Amino acid sequence: MKKGIISVLSLFGGAVAGAGVVRKLQGDKLGKAQELSNKHLALFVMMNQWVRVKQEGKTLSSYFEKNGYKRIAIYGMSYAGETLVEELKGTGVEVAYGIDMRADSLYLDVDIVSVNDILDEVDAIVVTAVTFFDEIEEKLAEKVSCPIVSLEDILYEV
Repeated sequence: MKKGIISVLSLFGGAVAGAGVVRKLQGDKLGKAQELSNKHLALFVMMNQWVRVKQEGKTLSSYFEKNGYKRIAIYGMSYAGETLVEELKGTGVEVAYGIDMRADSLYLDVDIVSVNDILDEVDAIVVTAVTFFDEIEEKLAEKVSCPIVSLEDILYEV
């Protein structure tokens, strides 16, 4: 009889422990999904502001020219970074290079380097990653002496 009780208790204990593991895994997945959702919402809001800037007839090059930034680098060469490169073509602002963790696998109209590479001197670095600006700024500040500005901030200042 004791064996039966111990077996039932072991089975129950295993089921409870298993449920706890499943709950933790689901929680981790939900946490990552929420983080990704927040990132994409922030990107959408920023890109929406960019559309508003364009609808008002303003250009981002005016921000750079006003601040004396003739030669810039762009950190984050995904959608926003690529769009910024296109926006600045044919203006008085040169995109010297892009900075991205995936530097080895990106092929764009500008040279792409890793943040771990030696970064050439530029007038400013524009960070397109809206959700990790503070961490990126801190890392870049150890390597460069130029201003590090957020694309999101630029869009609200133009």
